[in-house]
Amino acid sequence: MYRQQILDHYKNPRNYGDVDDATFEHVGENPMCGDTIKLFVNLEDDDETIAGISFIGDGCAISQASASLLSTELQGMTLEAVRDMDRDDIVEMLGVEISPMRIKCAVLAEKVVQDGAAIYVGDKELDETTTET
Repeated sequence: MYRQQILDHYKNPRNYGDVDDATFEHVGENPMCGDTIKLFVNLEDDDETIAGISFIGDGCAISQASASLLSTELQGMTLEAVRDMDRDDIVEMLGVEISPMRIKCAVLAEKVVQDGAAIYVGDKELDETTTET
C-alpha cells in the first residue's frame, strides 16, 4: 500500500504546471507504464543553482508523486548535485520500498531532470528521455 505522502503528492502535486520562460525543459516517458513527465527548470544567475522547478505529466501515483516530491527537493540544488543523484535517493525520498516493476516509475522524473541538465550544459544530445534503455 502507498504511504500517505505518496498519495498526498499524487492527489495534490506541488509545483504542477508549465512555465513559458524556463531556463530549460525536458520530457520523458516510461513506456512500460505509460507515465510521462515534462520538467521546467529555472536557474539562478550563476547558471548552476535551481531557482525553481515545475512539471506537467500523467501516469501512475508513484511517477507523479515522485515528480512532485523531487520538484520540492531540487529547489536550491546545483546541477552538479542533480547529476550525482541515483535511484537510492529517490527511494529514500519516497519513503517506501519500490518493487522492481515500479522502480522505472519512481525514477522517471530524476532521469528527466538529469538528462535535461546534461543537454543544457552541452554534455548530451537527446530529444526525449525514456526508462527503456
